[in-house]
Amino acid sequence: MTTRRGIIKGALAGALIGYAGRSAAQAPVQIRISTAAPPSDFLAKALDALKAEIDGSSAGLNVSVHTASTLFKQGTEVQALQRGNLEMSTMTTFEVAQQMPELGFFNRGYLFKDHAHLRRVFDGPMGEEYRKVVSEKMGIEILATHYLGTRQVSLRTKRNVKGPADLAGTKLRMPAGPEWLLLGRTLGVSPLPLGMPEVYLALKTGTVDGQENPLSIFNAAKLYEVSEQVVLTSHMLQPVFFAIAKPVWAKLSAAQQTALQAAARKAAKAGDDGRLADEASIIDALKGRGLSVDAIDLALFREGADKAYSGADATKAWDMAWLKRVTEA
Repeated sequence: MTTRRGIIKGALAGALIGYAGRSAAQAPVQIRISTAAPPSDFLAKALDALKAEIDGSSAGLNVSVHTASTLFKQGTEVQALQRGNLEMSTMTTFEVAQQMPELGFFNRGYLFKDHAHLRRVFDGPMGEEYRKVVSEKMGIEILATHYLGTRQVSLRTKRNVKGPADLAGTKLRMPAGPEWLLLGRTLGVSPLPLGMPEVYLALKTGTVDGQENPLSIFNAAKLYEVSEQVVLTSHMLQPVFFAIAKPVWAKLSAAQQTALQAAARKAAKAGDDGRLADEASIIDALKGRGLSVDAIDLALFREGADKAYSGADATKAWDMAWLKRVTEA
């Protein structure tokens, strides 16, 4: 009898262990994505599309999107990825350069000629090279590159702007970081670091005189309500990366990796298409809201950029050979 009871108990225990093992194996992997993008921007919409693609699959992943820096404050996401506190974020070239200054040239004003040039770089061999070195040195995998837009200057009160000298003394909100501040110097402004969620109130109260962002983000954040003018400086065509912590990526099965990367690339492409279409029509929409939108001769701004970067301390670490490859791509 004792032996029989032992056999029964052993069988039950084995069944329970097997059931627990199957339940653990079937539990979806949690992927939280943190971004500073407002919910109505194309970056946030692209991440929602990524989530929808994964939700409609059998990949065994549970994706959640956290916009407007509600999960992690802007500028802290990369460190959170590296500490194991966050699974995914929308990482910028500026954040990469903070840890890999040799790649800081990707933050140079007037680097990319147009969207097609940006895509040639990041979709080709140089993009693969970039992703590989970021993976090796930062422990972060780049799944896809999204076009964040062409950055333009907006001002809370209108002024006559022909070149950087006309923006002297302007308190212009910019993200934090030395290379952002260097970019501000190319515009002739006094850059003031501030998180994106704080910009609307800062413009409304006069804490800052203006800000710079792609027009689609400017529009999505309703900054037209607290601005009178947009100056089309077109000082940067900016990429942003759908990035995942390398340890999280390594734990996914091959099927999960394939599904997540495919969803990321598809979503990034849809976001690009939406933003490009929006950029083609948004100027008229902003004019319709009563804003002055000024197209200007960029020669003086390009000259200002060349002067600002020439001999700047930050540029001493740049990989100039790679910079030359990018400009000639």
